[in-house]
Amino acid sequence: MARAIVYTEFGSPDVLHLIEVPDPIALSGEAVVRIEAAGVNPIDAKLRSAKRPSPPITEPRGVGFDGAGVIESVGDGVAGFAVGDRVAIRDTVGTYASHLSVSVEKLVALPDSVTAAEGAGIGIPAGTAFQALRSLGVAQGDVVLVHGGSGSVGQAAVQFAVAWGATVIATASPARHEQLRELGAVPVAYGDGLLDRVRDAAPDGVTVALDCAGTDEAIEVSLELVADRDRIATIVRGPDAASFGIRAFSGGSPEPLSAQELEWRAEALAATVELLAAGDFTIELGPAIPLAEAARAHELVESGAASGKIVLVP
Repeated sequence: MARAIVYTEFGSPDVLHLIEVPDPIALSGEAVVRIEAAGVNPIDAKLRSAKRPSPPITEPRGVGFDGAGVIESVGDGVAGFAVGDRVAIRDTVGTYASHLSVSVEKLVALPDSVTAAEGAGIGIPAGTAFQALRSLGVAQGDVVLVHGGSGSVGQAAVQFAVAWGATVIATASPARHEQLRELGAVPVAYGDGLLDRVRDAAPDGVTVALDCAGTDEAIEVSLELVADRDRIATIVRGPDAASFGIRAFSGGSPEPLSAQELEWRAEALAATVELLAAGDFTIELGPAIPLAEAARAHELVESGAASGKIVLVP
């Protein structure tokens, strides 16, 4: 039988359990993927703990949205994918598993140069960053301030913005500055005096700000520096973004993403795989943790104790 991580009640990481489940079957338009790596994202822990609202639990609930692996079977009507193909998965509930049936619309082929761990680290971080920057109209000549530039979404946002011709200022702790320089950003330390440091780094002004940190400091500095509030957004402070007059993309926002924004998030997986294969994008990998230890992975995500993308390995 297949194995999967599930929970039957909201709570601490200890509510996560590894169970045996029936082997999935590929229905029409689907493929069964043997999961080689599952991406662990903050949203997984927020849903598990009920910090992010979700429907009542009526049956064991799967965890995870991102993954990568090898196709083991395909259903009727599947074109473009075959048994043995390496693929990345996006936006599919239950990737914390050994096997999963996935709509082929949620799959992208992985070249041999992209590892399963890298493929599993793309979906939510890169999709969020890609869509947010597209929504904010980032283009050549912009000066973009990314708060929390050393996180998974922040690093993706830095790399997309640089690739599109923008100048990027990114906040992070000093220990992460060299890494941000390698990605093409000008790093600045957060904390007291941030406003002046950003002004020194961007003497001609800032045109766009993306908050991936969620701090009051990030919001206040963005409001001070960016004249057009439609070009300020948060991916963390969704519930109170409207009170600042700024935009929110997910992060608990009551406003759903538009059809165009959902399309951008979908486009991001293939776009990022292409950049990775060309050597033009980097995913910082963190610990690879056995599937059975999913609770430990959530503890690391919630504490911020691990740098890089955490993946679970069945």
